[in-house]
Amino acid sequence: MSRDDLAAAQAIAPGVVAADGGADAALANDVVPDAVIGDFDSISDDARTRIPAERLHEIAEQDSNDFDKCLRNIIAPLIIGIGFSGARLDHQLAVCNTLVRHPAQRCLLMGSDDLVFLCPPSLKLGLPKKCPISLFPMGAVEGVSDGLKWPIAGLNFAPDGQVGTSNRVKGAVHLSMTAPKMLVMVPRKYLVPVAAALQDAPARW
Repeated sequence: MSRDDLAAAQAIAPGVVAADGGADAALANDVVPDAVIGDFDSISDDARTRIPAERLHEIAEQDSNDFDKCLRNIIAPLIIGIGFSGARLDHQLAVCNTLVRHPAQRCLLMGSDDLVFLCPPSLKLGLPKKCPISLFPMGAVEGVSDGLKWPIAGLNFAPDGQVGTSNRVKGAVHLSMTAPKMLVMVPRKYLVPVAAALQDAPARW
């Protein structure tokens, strides 16, 4: 996580909630979190002393990861997650699993190159022609699309079957899904329009 990451996210979602040791990363970038949520197995003692005690929310159970603990305790129209797509693939997969487990949340994960989010029931995206867009199912799901080079109508998506990676935009994109199981991935540089589209999407799961 960098200052640029934080600045880009805060321009859209100004409140900062740190997931456990993410508090140290925030402090290293001169941001004091509004809240820290997690099992507190990685936050430093220094961070604990620098952040007001009323902002520290320890959840001791070990049946969920810290990202899950955050998603189930935050109320916001849009959440932008930073620092959840690091070097460990197991952590990235767990985060994707968490996105699907909390479909009522509008959450956009910002990586170094890509944005990842759970597709709402209906979504319109204003992206330039030839922009790469990937659809990856986390469970059985079907959908219809406008504006994609390869339409998805009639396909039965599943993580162990049909997937929709490496598609391309050919016009105004409109996606509709039958279940909260489809992850969407687009380049990070479209953070602003994608965040706006997620907030404007008409329905939640």
